[in-house]
Amino acid sequence: MKIGKPDKWLVSFTILFACVSLGVFHTQHNEVSAKESSTYETLKIFASVLDLIQRDYVETVEPQKIIEGAIQGMLNALDPHSSYMKPDEYKELQVETKGSFSGIGIEISQKEGVLTVVSPIEGTPADKAGLKPNDKIIKIGDKSTKDMTLTEAVKLLRGPKGTEVSISIFRDGLTELKEITLKRDVIPIKSVRFERLEDGYGYIRISNFLTKTIDDFKAALAALEEQGDIKGLILDMRNNPGGLLEQAVKISDEFLDEGLVVYTDGRVENQRMKFMAYPNGQKNHYPIVVLVNEGSASASEIVAGALQDHKKAIVIGTQTFGKGSVQTVIPLPDGSAVRLTTARYYTPNGRSIQAKGITPDIIVPFVAEDIEKKEKKSKFPRLKESDLERHLDAVPAKQDDKIKQLQEKQDSGQEDSKQKNKKDNGKGDEASGSENGKKFVMDNQIEEAVRVLKAWGLISALNNKK
Repeated sequence: MKIGKPDKWLVSFTILFACVSLGVFHTQHNEVSAKESSTYETLKIFASVLDLIQRDYVETVEPQKIIEGAIQGMLNALDPHSSYMKPDEYKELQVETKGSFSGIGIEISQKEGVLTVVSPIEGTPADKAGLKPNDKIIKIGDKSTKDMTLTEAVKLLRGPKGTEVSISIFRDGLTELKEITLKRDVIPIKSVRFERLEDGYGYIRISNFLTKTIDDFKAALAALEEQGDIKGLILDMRNNPGGLLEQAVKISDEFLDEGLVVYTDGRVENQRMKFMAYPNGQKNHYPIVVLVNEGSASASEIVAGALQDHKKAIVIGTQTFGKGSVQTVIPLPDGSAVRLTTARYYTPNGRSIQAKGITPDIIVPFVAEDIEKKEKKSKFPRLKESDLERHLDAVPAKQDDKIKQLQEKQDSGQEDSKQKNKKDNGKGDEASGSENGKKFVMDNQIEEAVRVLKAWGLISALNNKK
């Protein structure tokens, strides 16, 4: 096929792109290496393809659309968490992290090019409609999701409150597609709720890490303490897809006196960061059990890993999702943004979370109970980070001297020698600290957590007598 003479905009773009690229090359080496020469040759091919599309494609295409498609293609060639966000998509992300949006309420990812449910957000239209982890969304309305980007899917699923959207799903055990029509609603992601269980044991569930999660968490703790002394706490982060890193660090710091919470390691210096716990008043020294499962990802894995490494909690449940990579959102001049994976997370002891997850101290598979039939059955298997196409592999930690010193100090058990008095307000026990007044149903994993806390209390009492 004959390649015509490039348009002026294309020539300008190619020259600019090449100059920027060569400028980067010369900054580091002051000469073009073989690898850089290959990159430049590829850029020329890229410009030729742009010219072909502009001249010979069956319809006229706006240059901006072509360039955006190229940017999306570059990022899609990386890991599944790097993506390009158009201006409206970037605005939606900013709204979501503040705590509400209109949609159906699901966490989604891609598996083998098919849109797949990671977990529904509890109390949302998706949850009420019975969507399950690992459900494959084959169609949204009349559009196939084959090779559809996550941002495109999110845009189709979201919409004004009260409007409807239909999805066609496939699930193991079904012989044909199942169509579900959902009415969109405002999804106020209330990230924290709490209950007071039997004999003074507290229960706090964190469903997501948003801008106000630490404030809501402290309020929940205070409310539980007002009802009487807490003998032990269950921190439930099952099906928690993650969220803001700073909130995960602050939640961890509520139970730690000092030391590393998490650290990151990337290619460039500014992506190698350490997040510490600091003395900030009275610590909560009652026994803690953390509940996790295959739907626990990212920030929830950071909290579980930090408390586990510092021996501040016993982790119960099943292997977590394994999303241990850091995404940096970089705004662009036109209002769009790039979400780029820039580093990996490591627990205080140097364990990589990426594609591995957190292994519980006590493995307890979830068993769903059908109250009417009194039957027990295994819950549907979950999608994990290691199942995603192009996922990053775990890389052993490269520890600097400072991190090594912090870990050695942590292992020496110095923090265990500190003693603090618990708050005792002398109030009697109450049945529930529920905010919504609904009956709280304990599943088998919560029941196991209560048993562990009770055993922990008995062992502590025996040690005190000795």
